[in-house]
Amino acid sequence: MGTLNLRRRRTALLAGLATLAMALGLAAAPAQAVNKTKYIALGDSYAAGQGAGPYLDACYRSENAYAELAAASRTIKLVTNAACSGKTTRDVMSTQLRQLNKSTELVTITAGGNNLGFGDIVTKCVTAMYDPTAAPGCYKASSDATAMIASGQLAGDVIAMIQSVQAAAPNAKVVVTGYPYLYDPVAPGRTDPTSLFIYHATDLADGLNGSIAAAAWKTKVDFVDVRGAFAGLGINSTSNDPWINFDLANPGSPDNFHPNAKGYAAYFETLSEVDAYSAP
Repeated sequence: MGTLNLRRRRTALLAGLATLAMALGLAAAPAQAVNKTKYIALGDSYAAGQGAGPYLDACYRSENAYAELAAASRTIKLVTNAACSGKTTRDVMSTQLRQLNKSTELVTITAGGNNLGFGDIVTKCVTAMYDPTAAPGCYKASSDATAMIASGQLAGDVIAMIQSVQAAAPNAKVVVTGYPYLYDPVAPGRTDPTSLFIYHATDLADGLNGSIAAAAWKTKVDFVDVRGAFAGLGINSTSNDPWINFDLANPGSPDNFHPNAKGYAAYFETLSEVDAYSAP
């Protein structure tokens, strides 16, 4: 009986050691790698991150761009942020699609503002508020942009860009974003030069966003509107913490009329809230 009990205890001990070894082995095994979504960002200065600095290159790509913020996610692999300041939808088509392919799973695009010359409009029209001789330049730039929106040309340009992206990355989820108001809209009925300018800037921003949204609907891709996220935080914000840059001491700064780091964080958060970064 003593020998039998000893054998039983020895067998139980060995079984226990084997179970422990298996548990330790499982604990020591590396966690399975997350299958990250292959992501490429395209577009203009608002996609590059201009206004948030520090900059990585002459395209004003910033480590604070919304694409770079997405790259910190454990589910996203940012293959590249190909966006570059000053680019139009045609530029996106001709210079930024080369890295797209069948393995690309997500593409975001912010583009269309430069088709209208929006930066030039704002610069000329802000100048015209203080220098009447600049008024003709403001009027022409604004009129040309309004005509491009009203005729459907801008929407057509954005459609062509999206279709080119879809052809280059046929398996990708495509998301296009809009633009924020640079100045918070003001109450109607005002006649001072600043308010008159803001009315016009608001109308142009609405036309720009409407054209992009229409193009997204036509091509069956997602459109993300960021105007609500920036509400109350434009250049003329009373919060003393605007998310759009405008340096009165340096009115020629290339960062003016672009979001700061908080603004790009709002872009990222808005995209995240609508599951833009989910797998296709």
